[in-house]
Amino acid sequence: MADTSQKPNTKGLYIKTYGCQMNVYDSERMRDVLKPLGYSPVDSPEAADLVVLNTCHIREKATEKVFSELGRLRELKQESGGVLRIAVAGCVAQAEGEEIMRREPAVDMVVGPQSYHRLPEMIAKLSRKTGDVLETDFAAEEKFDALPKTRDVDGASAFLSVQEGCDKFCTFCVVPYTRGAEFSRGTDAIVAEARELTRQGVKEIVLIGQNVNAWHGAAPAHDGRGGEWGLGNLIRHIAKIGGVERIRYTTSHPRDMADDLIDAHRDIEQLSPFLHLPVQAGSDRILKAMNRQHTAADYLRIVDRARAARPDIAFASDFIVGFPGESDADFEATLQLVKDVGFAQAYSFKYSPRPGTPAAGMQLQVAEQVKDERLARLQSLLNEQAQAFNDATIGRKLDVLFSRNPRRDGQALGYSPYMQSVHVDGAAHLTGHMATIEIVGATMTSLKGRLVPAIAGALA
Repeated sequence: MADTSQKPNTKGLYIKTYGCQMNVYDSERMRDVLKPLGYSPVDSPEAADLVVLNTCHIREKATEKVFSELGRLRELKQESGGVLRIAVAGCVAQAEGEEIMRREPAVDMVVGPQSYHRLPEMIAKLSRKTGDVLETDFAAEEKFDALPKTRDVDGASAFLSVQEGCDKFCTFCVVPYTRGAEFSRGTDAIVAEARELTRQGVKEIVLIGQNVNAWHGAAPAHDGRGGEWGLGNLIRHIAKIGGVERIRYTTSHPRDMADDLIDAHRDIEQLSPFLHLPVQAGSDRILKAMNRQHTAADYLRIVDRARAARPDIAFASDFIVGFPGESDADFEATLQLVKDVGFAQAYSFKYSPRPGTPAAGMQLQVAEQVKDERLARLQSLLNEQAQAFNDATIGRKLDVLFSRNPRRDGQALGYSPYMQSVHVDGAAHLTGHMATIEIVGATMTSLKGRLVPAIAGALA
């Protein structure tokens, strides 16, 4: 089944990742966990001995999309004579594990997002035909303790998970049920992983979590002052590691925007002037129904505080339109909040009921046609703001991290400090480097730049 070009005694591993940055991180760590068993990444399911679907449960019909993909893999497994192994991981696995095993016999293993460190043990049980092949425990601390200390990374940017789970219980969201309670990794373990990443050449560290700014942990013993740190102090510490040129964090919750984190934006040169802070709606009535536990005014005060600390900071957010009971006036309040803030980027969606969440059973569900109309209006405004923000960067010189594979020969692709995609022609040598780029063109989704001449010779 495996590609014959692979080294002897290796087995092909294909992981398809859905959803958020946490799943991207988890997929990378699954590769690390499976490497000692001889599994090596391949580019297609056809070349694989093990296929893992690392699933997301946030959007509507997520489970059915998984079963559709499993149908195609079932045929591939039949063609392999049953040799191909199929695993379902992630949040759909957590929420629907028993149903997956019942409905699709082709699936060999189901593993939740806090249990994938047990994949080697599950594979061994599968080979011996003994024990369970369904693992959905919420053992976050055990997982991080069990993961390999060394990571295989490819590129100048890497995710580093510092926090998992959620205690906020927004009425529309399944994350508390699929990822468990909030859990913060220990400070020393995070710093050790950051040092390992820089040793491998990583220049940008992206701290991630379901509510990343809820992270808290004991100060390292050598700090001398003791006490508990928040995310701002952790960022200050990571910024001192040699080789760290940029730090980002995502995704944040307004309730956890502490003063030490806002001060870090003022004080830490490597910390990107970019804050992804989901608000979901601009109506206090809808925010209360969502159990967001903040008001629109609370959100605007955070924006003001952040801009006072770092005047060039840019904001991204998430929005849901058509939440149960949302009136025209509620929606207009969301549009007003967007106008008041001015976003560089945003993600917007129609509300879709998630089984088992309180909002799914609420009265006054909004008609799909109304949702469509509201989403179109909101996205039109957000697109205008994104275009205006990108246009405003023309003529500016920005530090761009070129960490992506180019679309065509001779081109370099990277990201600005504001997470804008930047492409530079005739500059393939920039890949893997941070470089100062003059922005010469902009669309709504990307920027065009040229290498500042004084820097060009140094990197040529």
